[in-house]
Amino acid sequence: MTVIETKAEELSGEQKRYLEGLTSGLQIGRAAQGLKRLGDGSGSTKDPVGPDASHFKAQDAVEAAGKKLCDQEKWKRELHPFDAYARLKQQAEQAEFPKPADNFRWRYYGLFYVAPTQKSYMCRLRIPNGVMSAAQLDGVAHVAEIWGGGYAHVTTRANLQIREIGADNAVKVVEAIQDLGLTSRGSGADNIRNVTGTPTAGIDPQELLDTRPYARDWHFHILNDRSLTGLPRKFNVAFDGAGRVAVLEETNDIGFQAVEVTDGAAVPAGIYFRLVLGGITGHKDIARETGIILPPDQATRVADAIVRVFVDSGDRTNRNKARLKYVLDAWGIEKFLEAVEAKLGSKFARIDAAQVKPRPLADRMAHLGVQAQKQAGLNWIGLVLPVGKLTNAQMRGIAALARELGDGDIRLTVWQNLLVSGIADTNLPEALKRIEAMGLSATPTSIRAGLIACTGNTGCKFAAADTKGTAELIATHIESRLELDQPINIHLTGCHHSCAQHYIGDIGLIAAQIPVNDEGDSVEGFHIVVGGGTGENASIGRELIRDVKKEDCPSKIEQLLRAYLTHRESKDDQFFAFANRHDTEALNRFLEEQQT
Repeated sequence: MTVIETKAEELSGEQKRYLEGLTSGLQIGRAAQGLKRLGDGSGSTKDPVGPDASHFKAQDAVEAAGKKLCDQEKWKRELHPFDAYARLKQQAEQAEFPKPADNFRWRYYGLFYVAPTQKSYMCRLRIPNGVMSAAQLDGVAHVAEIWGGGYAHVTTRANLQIREIGADNAVKVVEAIQDLGLTSRGSGADNIRNVTGTPTAGIDPQELLDTRPYARDWHFHILNDRSLTGLPRKFNVAFDGAGRVAVLEETNDIGFQAVEVTDGAAVPAGIYFRLVLGGITGHKDIARETGIILPPDQATRVADAIVRVFVDSGDRTNRNKARLKYVLDAWGIEKFLEAVEAKLGSKFARIDAAQVKPRPLADRMAHLGVQAQKQAGLNWIGLVLPVGKLTNAQMRGIAALARELGDGDIRLTVWQNLLVSGIADTNLPEALKRIEAMGLSATPTSIRAGLIACTGNTGCKFAAADTKGTAELIATHIESRLELDQPINIHLTGCHHSCAQHYIGDIGLIAAQIPVNDEGDSVEGFHIVVGGGTGENASIGRELIRDVKKEDCPSKIEQLLRAYLTHRESKDDQFFAFANRHDTEALNRFLEEQQT
């Protein structure tokens, strides 16, 4: 671990901050003139200083070891994205889309140039804990209508994305989002992404803790500390308050799980956060237990220290190995935690698992339909969204519903849908009538309750198939042929980045190009995995079938579900248990039975 030695008696804290700001300004000026940054090894300074110093030192250590930085690290080193806003504005004035280096930089502002699938930008927001106001959703609808494609997508990080933004409108969108009291800053590239938390925080009958203040504190901590940007790779943090709607914190780099500690532990009885680390399901890993608990008001301080160890030690040569998981793999969990304790200047509290009460279980259907709040006479309504898509008219209708019949909040979930909270019992009939008039529904089916799909090749250059379109085909096909009495999570992802987290679905589909002849022609299709799980069943699925053409996916999923219904042990037997009770050979045999 790199340690910067200072002599406290030479400079006061205020003097140091002044010099850091001065140096940062000089770096910006030199970059604008095309000059190398100070402290680049040319002899200008011995050690990097300023808010980017820890990142420069980590890069220098890579080169000193004889290794080569990846392109993205070089681009950050040449010109920090947050020092390049004037260039972004100039490109917008000229209606010019970016070249690769600036395409990477503009993601720091939440702007993704998504060519060749769409010759336009996508703008991703930041919405801490997924909670926004009716006025903000109204505003997003306006932005999407004037400068975007007239719609938005709810993401798997309880967030919103606006698509089809022209080059000339990029800055207008970024600034209009800020006018709404929201931001898109740091929502892409090598940054800490949108902070997720329990969507029913503060209204959930079973929650142990309201996650909103902790998610908000971490959100603003990130936004106001530049040294927490430009990490080796993206970084995800989630807060789970043990409410009825799962947050999937076990899939994050840092997960804070609310738990209740009993009497007799090394700490006083009460509500704490339990710390889990290193989740990244696209790389087939669930977050690891650490045995650590902490008072909730220490979450930001602990997360800060964890991120700073990652800044020092993450891989800056290979983007595929640049996530926290790989530091933990290389070091082991104990060595990593020791480095975090060194950053904190204190030891963690650890307790035996037996001293933690069992957590309340999430309800796989609680994010949809009418659900009673802990406030007597009030309810939240979870809306079923077609694979996360919302038109401008629907956004405005939902905003009006929240403002006129609810408490004014819209709560996004990691399940690509949203909740409208604070609706009185007496207003439920009117609310449901309005939802239906929008072309939406609050009546979930077992298929749509857990149907997740990433953007797919209609809007993402990495995707190998149309995931959202295929998801709709599967849902429509199954709903017309099968009645399911258990929720089924089906996740469709377009590429290895696994934005839809296909490995944790009951059934997961990852897009692939399927060869159809010896001439090299191919068509869109998917490989199918089964047996993934979340929460108490958190696990990574395994591959069952390869090379299923897109048009064959609905019937193949039907066969798989019919096999489940035929061979399950009882009506209470969930698909997760069924898939993990039988090996791949047996499951394929069951499938063959359905084909005859």
